[in-house]
Amino acid sequence: MAMLLAVLFAALFLARSAAAHAVGLSRGEYRVTDRGVRALYVFSGPELATVFPSADADHDGRLSRAELEKAAADPNGPLAKGIVQATSVRVDGSPCRPHLESASEAEGDAIDVQAFFVCDRAPGVLSIDCGFLDAFAAGHRHLATVSTDASESAYVLVLAQKRIDVDLGAPPAPKREARMAFTAMVWTGVEHIWTGYDHLAFLFGLVLLGGRPRSLVGVISAFTVAHSITLGMAVLGLVSVRPAIVEPAIALSIAYVGIENIFGADPAKRWRITFPFGLVHGFGFAGALTSLALPRAQMPLALLAFNLGVELGQLAVLAVVLPVVLWARRYPVFRVWGVRVLSFALSVAGFLWFFWRVGAV
Repeated sequence: MAMLLAVLFAALFLARSAAAHAVGLSRGEYRVTDRGVRALYVFSGPELATVFPSADADHDGRLSRAELEKAAADPNGPLAKGIVQATSVRVDGSPCRPHLESASEAEGDAIDVQAFFVCDRAPGVLSIDCGFLDAFAAGHRHLATVSTDASESAYVLVLAQKRIDVDLGAPPAPKREARMAFTAMVWTGVEHIWTGYDHLAFLFGLVLLGGRPRSLVGVISAFTVAHSITLGMAVLGLVSVRPAIVEPAIALSIAYVGIENIFGADPAKRWRITFPFGLVHGFGFAGALTSLALPRAQMPLALLAFNLGVELGQLAVLAVVLPVVLWARRYPVFRVWGVRVLSFALSVAGFLWFFWRVGAV
């Protein structure tokens, strides 16, 4: 009984963690004009609702159009104080006055927040301190661009380094900036798979039965190829599937693999079911990029970097988990009871998450 309760508790935690998975990425465009700096912030709606719960009036984990309009109209509201006023813009050391202009829904789950910073002098040395990062998780990254009529510079800001200092008269360093942006997107892909407990649960279920090296390579390759296909199609706008369909389907894939493990699947033939499930998971991965509403010109490179990060993160997890599973399968008690108990936990987590996600639609 104690073992059963422990398994159920672990399944419940796993399902809640998967349901709470956040992107941890935002984008900012800071356009320098004669009068000041025009800012466009792009956040993931679910993440913004989590960070500023007072803006989520109906507590559904998302910000509706009505909620955004109300928040934008409140000069003391969470968007004005938590984002715009928390951004310090200075020109040659003199502060610029922040004004929240609007907040609206964009593509996918993206939320656009537009603001203008009025400066009393023409920009020379520009300083932008994104203090709003204090409210977000420690791993959150803000992809920022600072542009004028003559140049554009890119930056990656984190909690430990949230300030930009730009000499607008100096030439940009495009190669360095491109490397920073690419590296940031790769790391975003790594973190997305490491904190995407639903995807990790699915991978764990796939390797739990073990099998010959050829079978394991086939299963992992099928999952990788499949999710890469739909990730690319979704990010490039070729196919669009609503999260209300994708997220419950991912949960059911976890439950299915757990049940299949209990009744004894053939590892040599498992790639056949792994491939279609991988297509579903690819749409789930795509949410991290589509929620940023990146300009179309930036999409191909961002997609390459993010997918590379996902694959590296997946390989790192398998490098740790797979040897442990293969070692444990040397013992009959694990092959008989260990696999069944763990697979039961995966199935419970999958079904719980499915019902939670359907209930949130």
